[in-house]
Amino acid sequence: MASITKIQELAKNDDIEKQPPMQVDQNLEVEIVDYSKRAQWLRAAVLGANDGLLSTSSLMMGIGAVHEDAKSMILTGIAGLVAGACSMAIGEFVSVYSQYDIEVSHMKRENAAELEEKMKNLPNPLQAAGASAFAFAIGAIVPLLAAVFVKNYYVRLGVVVGAVSLALLGFGGLGAYLGKAPLVKSSLRVLIGGWFAMAITFGLTKLVGVTGLHI
Repeated sequence: MASITKIQELAKNDDIEKQPPMQVDQNLEVEIVDYSKRAQWLRAAVLGANDGLLSTSSLMMGIGAVHEDAKSMILTGIAGLVAGACSMAIGEFVSVYSQYDIEVSHMKRENAAELEEKMKNLPNPLQAAGASAFAFAIGAIVPLLAAVFVKNYYVRLGVVVGAVSLALLGFGGLGAYLGKAPLVKSSLRVLIGGWFAMAITFGLTKLVGVTGLHI
């Protein structure tokens, strides 16, 4: 009886050895998300939009603290939009180009044969500059549109603050969603920071105006 059992086990093992090895599908493609590249463009776009929104609205609130006419606020906002967009574009271009040069230099030292393939994944300074400037302009348009149709001084200030607050919540929420960060916490942080920026600019400019400095 023991011999029969042993023969059955040997036959079973022999069948297992004859089975073909498991085949791995070499055509299987795994999607790899480059989060570093997404983070780079997200940083340029979100920071550009937030800077445009905050700096332009703060400038408009500052000039509104000493001049009640709509023309002064709107001209200040337009000047802030153009100057800020140019500044963001140049700053982002210089920053990304420096990063580009560093990475190219590093790749040349590592492996020259794969340099051409790796260079395709490097950041583009011109695209980064354009995205940053465009995002800044989008953010800066919000307070301008809020102020351009309102003639009453106090209503205009309230409308600008309200529109900017909604935009801050939107930009903060978008950045949190794309960056996988807490939505409410990130949005409120951006909103409160924006309120502080506008309040400080308005208050300090008002203080300078009432000290006797003629503008």
